[in-house]
Amino acid sequence: MRAIVQRARNASVIIQDKNVASFQNGLMVLIGIEQSDDSTDADWLIKKIVNMRIFDDENGVMNESLLVKKYGIIIVSQFTLFASTKKGNRPSYIRAARPDAAIPLYEYFIQQVQKTAVDCYVGMGEFGADMQLQFTNDGPVTITLDSKNKE
Repeated sequence: MRAIVQRARNASVIIQDKNVASFQNGLMVLIGIEQSDDSTDADWLIKKIVNMRIFDDENGVMNESLLVKKYGIIIVSQFTLFASTKKGNRPSYIRAARPDAAIPLYEYFIQQVQKTAVDCYVGMGEFGADMQLQFTNDGPVTITLDSKNKE
C-alpha cells in the first residue's frame, strides 16, 4: 500500500460539482492499494500518517502530529500510484488491486482512521469516481510512504 501525504492549509474533494469533503489545515492523503495488500499494510500506514510529526509547534518546528493538532485529513483512493512506466509511454496498472479487493481495504482504512483520529475531521473521496482535488500544499511538505518498503 502506498500513500502520498501532503500537508495542506486547505483541501477539498469535488465530485460532479459537489464539495464532498473539505478542511482548513490538515493532510491530503492519496492511497494506492496493491494486489498483495491487506489490513496489516493499512494499519502500518495509518499509524505512521496520524502520528507523523510534520506540523509546526509553537516555535515553528515540525514537531506535532495530526492527532495533537486535531486537524483534518482527507483520504482519496488513487490506483495510479502503482503505475508502471517501464515499457512505452502508456502506464500499466497491473499491480493495482482490482475493485473487489481494493474497496473493502479502502473502507477499512477510512474506518480505522476515524477510530484513531476521533478528534479530527476525516473526509474521503469516492472510490472510482472522477474527482477534482483542490488543496494548498503547505511548506510544501509531501511525503511518500510504502508499506512494503518501510523506510
